[in-house]
Amino acid sequence: MAKHLKQGQQAESLVAQYLTNMGYQILEKNYRSGRAEVDIIGQIGALIIFIEVKSLQKAFYGNPEDRIGEHKKHMLFQAANDYQMDKNWHKEIRFDAISVNFYPQAIKIEHFEDAFS
Repeated sequence: MAKHLKQGQQAESLVAQYLTNMGYQILEKNYRSGRAEVDIIGQIGALIIFIEVKSLQKAFYGNPEDRIGEHKKHMLFQAANDYQMDKNWHKEIRFDAISVNFYPQAIKIEHFEDAFS
């Protein structure tokens, strides 16, 4: 497996654990609908959150969350819409971004709630 794919899987695992520790229930990981994908779908109370996870190893490349482009957002919204239809979900939703920086001295997780409104 390519290094960047392993890093992405590691970031998603760390984020899932982070969310669980924060009281979220993980409903889905890597939910796919056609070509669209949501990294993690979580729930807290009556709110479903669609979460995009981005990671980087070097700050030289900027912030991971800045690498979420318009096309990715469109695909995320499409997958979220399909998920809501599949689950007959008519309550509140939110879109979050979570960045994971793999620094040599530590791992930094930043959670951006309501990131795409």
